[in-house]
Amino acid sequence: MSWVRIWVHLVFTTKNGAPFLTPKDRRIAIFEHICNNGKKKGIWLDRLNGHKEHIHCLISLGREQTISNIVQLIKGESSYWINKNKLTPQRFEWQDDFWAVSVSESHVVTVRRYLDGQEEHHKRRSFTEEVEEFMKKYGWSYIQSGNASSQFPSDLSDR
Repeated sequence: MSWVRIWVHLVFTTKNGAPFLTPKDRRIAIFEHICNNGKKKGIWLDRLNGHKEHIHCLISLGREQTISNIVQLIKGESSYWINKNKLTPQRFEWQDDFWAVSVSESHVVTVRRYLDGQEEHHKRRSFTEEVEEFMKKYGWSYIQSGNASSQFPSDLSDR
């Protein structure tokens, strides 16, 4: 039997950064649904938390799972569920983009604490400031398409 442990810190946002994950009870219901659905689909969601317009997930990939597949399963099913249950006043959508970084085993506890503290963290720092911090930390730049840039950073293509 194969044994795989590949930790990934995954982040994605609502379409155009709309604050659809408020109020807090709506956010909690959505997070619980994503966790329960993830279990049914064999997704190891170690932690999931976020704020009004985004979600952080700490995931351990299985041996046949890809990041893109996991994101598609989480975002596709959850947006369907949110709309079916009319949890938001308007049609709910996730932004197409996401970002993901690997997490070493020695940093898992730190990432868990960071995810657990999202509510307090965002009292001091906006999501935009958080993205800027991660861009500097990981050396990312925005994807430019015409006059608009993606809300999420992209890995540098010249690596």
